[in-house]
Amino acid sequence: MNKLLTILILTILPFCAFGQQKQTKHPTPLAKFEKNVELPLSAKERQQIIEVYGEFADEYVFNNKNRLKTIKQILRNRVVIKQINDDKDKKPCPKLSEVPLFNAYVPELERDQNFNPQDFNPLKYNFQFYSVGAYMYQVDNTNYYIIIKSQHQ
Repeated sequence: MNKLLTILILTILPFCAFGQQKQTKHPTPLAKFEKNVELPLSAKERQQIIEVYGEFADEYVFNNKNRLKTIKQILRNRVVIKQINDDKDKKPCPKLSEVPLFNAYVPELERDQNFNPQDFNPLKYNFQFYSVGAYMYQVDNTNYYIIIKSQHQ
């Protein structure tokens, strides 16, 4: 009986010790905001928000200080559109057509038929805005790339 008890204790003891070890967790860093997010919305930015949020724009964006600040940060600082003409600088990445539309508030929202970097509304697409890393997408059949910078940079 003592032998069986000793074997049982020696078998279970490593599991108990392993269960007591702490897992090191790395907290997600806080999002960083540029100073320009304190400036008022431009007419173009206001229109981009209304296009995506429709009748819910006041409730979910304009009257929500934190959401408005986050959207300003996205529109002003975190979305970069870059034209890359040299093949050696191009990288394989998802196409814009593969990114679903963010049409939760305006179901009839449609993709742009022609890509124009000056008129592009990144809020229309369900990009990885809130991830830790950066993402890059290629605009279909063009040399344009959309880079979504991390909110933690």
